[in-house]
Amino acid sequence: MDEFVLDTGNTAWMLTASALVLLMTPGLAFFYGGMVRGKSVLNMMMMSFGAMGVIAPIWLLYGYSGAFGTDMLGGLIGNPFEYFGSNGITDDQSLMAAAGVPALVAIAFQATFAIITVALISGAVAERMKFSAWMVFAAVWVTFVYIPMAHMVWGGGLLGATGITEALAVPIDFAGGTVVHINAGVAGLVLAIILGKRKGFGKEPMRPHNLPFVMLGAALLWFGWFGFNAGSEFAADGTAGRAWINTTVATSIAMLAWLITEKFRDGHATSLGAASGVVAGLVAITPAAAAVDTYGAMAIGAVAGVLCALAVGLKYKFGYDDSLDVVGVHLVGGLTGTILIGLFANVGDGVNGTWYLDGSLNGLFYGGGVNQLLTQVIVALAAVVFSGVMTTIIALAIKAAMGLRIPEESEVGGIDLAVHGETAYETLGGARKTQEVKA
Repeated sequence: MDEFVLDTGNTAWMLTASALVLLMTPGLAFFYGGMVRGKSVLNMMMMSFGAMGVIAPIWLLYGYSGAFGTDMLGGLIGNPFEYFGSNGITDDQSLMAAAGVPALVAIAFQATFAIITVALISGAVAERMKFSAWMVFAAVWVTFVYIPMAHMVWGGGLLGATGITEALAVPIDFAGGTVVHINAGVAGLVLAIILGKRKGFGKEPMRPHNLPFVMLGAALLWFGWFGFNAGSEFAADGTAGRAWINTTVATSIAMLAWLITEKFRDGHATSLGAASGVVAGLVAITPAAAAVDTYGAMAIGAVAGVLCALAVGLKYKFGYDDSLDVVGVHLVGGLTGTILIGLFANVGDGVNGTWYLDGSLNGLFYGGGVNQLLTQVIVALAAVVFSGVMTTIIALAIKAAMGLRIPEESEVGGIDLAVHGETAYETLGGARKTQEVKA
């Protein structure tokens, strides 16, 4: 590799983008925390904060190396010992070396992706999973599912440019449709099924206890997502600008599409629907952020807003308790964005996606034929299968070893008090009950 040349502008942008993406996890804590009942809000927020605590050291020790190190096991994972500890890596080995960004900044940026992906899963198991089991799950899942998936898609593995679709086209996942959203969505579905339903699911109302929290969380997610998508260019350039613009317009359209769907279906356009539509749009545009033009971004947002608004009701039809709609938003939204790239990709002019070297990855609607569409479908399905199988094994192993679910009396009385010895609000007797627990 050529000698590393520091680009201070790109480096400053990537440090900023890393901070923006890290902010998304506390934002998610507010988003999820507001959606649960008042007796569970602290536990819900602690699951996001717990993910931050567990994933950061794992990523610095072997996570980055496993994701972006030299191929092992036929492209399933990188060598986890190559950059172990993140101390010996040199800047010319940086994932972002071509952009003049030092290795430690690259490690920091990618760490925030691993953290938010694990935290996303928690919404599917809200109000009933043991906190201790969640912390163990987070550590094991990021090791055996997220890190291999990141390597397969972004690190030159099986789902990358020279992977299983090499004869068709180069798969496009600019910022995490497969690695983050499909991966987390499938994991959430598996955990929800294995854990079982909350007591009273489908029989008694389980409404969000604090919609302002939900709106605040959605706003923080949208703000942080500019680091997520525009930052994935690894440089402060026109492609980052394209990702920024597409992130804005797709999200706006998805919010409107969700609200219109709600209005026709239920007679009301709700604040919860607006916040959920925002997240659905963010999810769907993530893999396509720099690979589509304005019209493609608007189309992806519209389709995602409608499909995700309809998909959140599937849990009642099929009987799985996805508490906070991780499946309906992240799995369905991730699949939508990943697959629709095959129709709307527009990078043939080398302007809207300069990170593709051959400039030939146009979608079906832009003269590219069916190869890109087939590639996107194959990679999406491979991600579903890998995440589903591995998460099932991990969840069943933890269930056998230590149990996954809190006792029924703790669930009914409130997981906050039972697990953490505190409650969020005085109206729930928080101060008095906390004193009793400590006594």
